[in-house]
Amino acid sequence: MKRKSLIILALLLPLQIIFIKIIANYPRFVETWYSKILYPEISRIMRMSLGILPFSLGDFLYAFLIILLIRWLIIRIRQRFKNPKKWLLEALATLSIIYACFNIFWGYNYYRLPLHQSLGIENEYSTEELIKLTESLISRSNSIHSELAENDSVKIDMPYDKNELFNITIEGYTNISNEFPELIYEGESLKRSLYSIPLSYMGFNGYLNPLTNEAQVNTIIVPYKIPTTASHEIGHQLGFAKENEANFIACLATMNHPDPYFKYSGFTFALSYCLNELYRRDKDKAEKIMETIHPGILANYREVQEFWIDHQNPFEPMFQVIYNRYLIANNQAEGMKSYSYVVALLVNYFEDPESRFQL
Repeated sequence: MKRKSLIILALLLPLQIIFIKIIANYPRFVETWYSKILYPEISRIMRMSLGILPFSLGDFLYAFLIILLIRWLIIRIRQRFKNPKKWLLEALATLSIIYACFNIFWGYNYYRLPLHQSLGIENEYSTEELIKLTESLISRSNSIHSELAENDSVKIDMPYDKNELFNITIEGYTNISNEFPELIYEGESLKRSLYSIPLSYMGFNGYLNPLTNEAQVNTIIVPYKIPTTASHEIGHQLGFAKENEANFIACLATMNHPDPYFKYSGFTFALSYCLNELYRRDKDKAEKIMETIHPGILANYREVQEFWIDHQNPFEPMFQVIYNRYLIANNQAEGMKSYSYVVALLVNYFEDPESRFQL
């Protein structure tokens, strides 16, 4: 690449950062022009073109970029980092291109309107409202568990293989697209991650590749968690970049799913968020209310917990810190703590649980 082009690309990097800082103050503009007009077309084209591949092109792209980075570092070390004007310019130009692709292909969604504003609901709630929803979720979860299990002490195992789980996941979005047209999912691109083992030791269920718009799922996690994980990643694909909002959408997609096993995964997923928040607010009430949950549901929770305990490693906290910083850098000021926003969305969306739960 010519030096003049490198200089232009390098100078565009700080300009892009300044532009992001400015546009973050105009979420309605981002919502209207990017998230609802430009991005859906970008996403649909990428999904329809890459979704036909039986493997994740994005995973190979990551591997290719890492190999190039290692090669670049080896060359720089051998040359003892001589001629910094040249290699620093090349590095900044490359970062500028990657940063532009990240934002244009997906990243601007971080700066759209908060989901509670899009839905026209509140984002505050009382402990009494939380208790009401938690009790409704327990009742519904227990009921579905009774339909699927021989007795209330048996944990639920998914009767599908992992490819079937992916195919069935998509039905949940078909089911809710009437109420939420922005959740119409065409051109499926939901794939197994090639890095499922390292992801497990890093503490992650899955991820979206923003450069290819492919949704990757860690398929060695407990199968009971795959429906909500896959639904979460599809939520990202549809333009809901924030983790808490994608989790809420995963709840909607699975709780409204026609398949009872997916319903069970969704209701118990939503319940786990409410229980954690209630435990933080009123420990005694949380412990008392947990006594009403079927032991089989608690067994499913323990199964997930034991999986992550088995896959702990000394470096996991470092990966979590890095990801937390990533969230903060992308308009999620509270980092991983912002996941509690899921409860606010659930409580206010299901303000009348009995009518909403006629699913």
